[in-house]
Amino acid sequence: MTNPLDLSSRVSLFPDNTVLCNFGAVSRLDLLRKVLGGCGRWTEAVAEEARRSATYVRDLGQLPVEGWLGEPIELCTEAEIAFADRLRRAVFGGIPSEPLRHLGEAETLALIQTRKEFAGAVWITDDRDAGEYAAARGIPVKNTVTLMREAAVSGLIHYAEGHRLLLGMIADGRHIRGIPDRAERLLD
Repeated sequence: MTNPLDLSSRVSLFPDNTVLCNFGAVSRLDLLRKVLGGCGRWTEAVAEEARRSATYVRDLGQLPVEGWLGEPIELCTEAEIAFADRLRRAVFGGIPSEPLRHLGEAETLALIQTRKEFAGAVWITDDRDAGEYAAARGIPVKNTVTLMREAAVSGLIHYAEGHRLLLGMIADGRHIRGIPDRAERLLD
């Protein structure tokens, strides 16, 4: 029998800053933490994006203190850094004058594609184009609605409350696609 506390055999889950902001906007980072089940990870760039976003989404400021995404993962080799920069520019449209723009997405994809310990890791993003790019390369992709479905189906939250939270994210100006028209559809 496997030990559920042994994270070495569990798949890493990498939410991007947009997903962190979505849950933070409705003050439910605690729910995101539960859905990630101890497998949440982030890169240095995503951690920095969250730090900057905490100016607007106050709850994000607690992430480094609580530590449930672990220490931010640093790209260590010149090859990783160069690959992330190529992704940032070629895939995400990053430009030299804005070196931080799309860096979180690029670092995350570079880690998942190059490090053996992150093989099979799941990227969680609400950026449709970025998600399609990752999926085309065999990287499993989820989004905010997927996570809310998982929370409702697993009993972490009642489906009606999950639907209310998704609508609250929209009301807060968050851009989320695929919200079911009826709350019970979260259970589909």
